[in-house]
Amino acid sequence: MTSPVGSGQPGDRPRNIGSRGLSSETRPAFQTTEFIAYIVILIAIVITAFAVGGDSRGYGDPFGAEHAIRYITILTVGYMIARGLAKAGSWDRGDSVR
Repeated sequence: MTSPVGSGQPGDRPRNIGSRGLSSETRPAFQTTEFIAYIVILIAIVITAFAVGGDSRGYGDPFGAEHAIRYITILTVGYMIARGLAKAGSWDRGDSVR
């Protein structure tokens, strides 16, 4: 809360003393655009892994489960780094849960 403080002189306008905000600088993870992009790309990787198959000549699947898991892992690490960077400089109260 802020409280008006002045010098007590006639005509002196009250000024507000700074207050600590109750919210942090960053939003929760599920409200960010990087989370939405992460989910969309994750779904696209899974659908692509299921849809792309071998050809009629008997060659193997060019984008199988091994590739899908590798890309999902890289995507997850990138998302975790992005969230870490977003929260690195943010101030938050010590008793709140991020």
